Amino acid sequence: MRIGFLGAGLIATYHSKSLRHSGADVVRAGVFDPDGERAHAFAAASGHTVCASEAEVLDSCDAVYICTWTNEHPRLLAEAVARGLHVFCEKPLAFTADEAQQMAEQADAAGVTHQVGLVLRRSPAYVWAHHLVTDPAAGRVMTVVFRDDQFIPIQGHYASTWRGQRELVGAGTLLEHSIHDVDMLRYLVGDVTRVSAQTAFFHELDGIEDVATASLRFANGATGVLNSVWHDNLARPSLRRVEIFCERRHVVIEGDDWFGPVSWTDADGTTGSLEGEALSAAADTMRDGTDNPDGEFVRAVQEGRRATPDLHAAVAAHRIVDAMYASAAADGQLVVL
Repeated sequence: MRIGFLGAGLIATYHSKSLRHSGADVVRAGVFDPDGERAHAFAAASGHTVCASEAEVLDSCDAVYICTWTNEHPRLLAEAVARGLHVFCEKPLAFTADEAQQMAEQADAAGVTHQVGLVLRRSPAYVWAHHLVTDPAAGRVMTVVFRDDQFIPIQGHYASTWRGQRELVGAGTLLEHSIHDVDMLRYLVGDVTRVSAQTAFFHELDGIEDVATASLRFANGATGVLNSVWHDNLARPSLRRVEIFCERRHVVIEGDDWFGPVSWTDADGTTGSLEGEALSAAADTMRDGTDNPDGEFVRAVQEGRRATPDLHAAVAAHRIVDAMYASAAADGQLVVL
């Protein structure tokens, strides 16, 4: 299976390393990036071949990773699936849910395997937390508080100044970063039915909000709060803390997005905490396959089946994000999904 890459930046490097760690049997095909120096550095480290164009990459592979800035995702996905290529597309898929829906429909019509970079779906921390909150012993989920903060990714080790350009990225922390969080709120608690949101622009970048706070109502009656912030504190990389109150169980995810710890307290006074290898081993019993999203993509292609999460999972998250932006534009007015 020949793998190509469109884009050779930080996230492409992450996926390339993840493929290597997965042990998947793949051939490193072409890579293209508008920054030739970056493409050559990526190729030297990964074994890919630098191509002179996007089309040359697409002609060289059976499956392609789309790791460009967001505004290129719809065009490149359309070109890839028109060739019958399997596609792993980074999040967010597009600027709007309607564009994302069109992408998913195109991939379905082409009959290819497609996966989106909502990688927390395979995180041991979130898989184990999902097990804890869906356990009947926990009772119903009552409320969730989800905080996500990181230094604004136009600086520091992200080196992605394009995230400050509205025409390339579409929006700020809510779309670009917290679409992960919205997906995890759906995964942990359930479908969202109503939202109210506010945004702020402390960095004064056109259309790039650096604070988003949203109140959510879920179909199962639970409530929630999402607080997402891009600050200037370089001592704090991407950090999340999730606190879930069930009727008879309290669950906290903190520390590392992948390896926790995840801690819980039950109504009878029982407590527990898992992190690292112990957490990963526990989560392995809760899911199909491994915690490596890239190895799972390759396996889905080789087995001719649907990947998880596919583009439709991203569309559902995009619908909620769109509703949050609509609410913020109306000064927090309630929006029903």
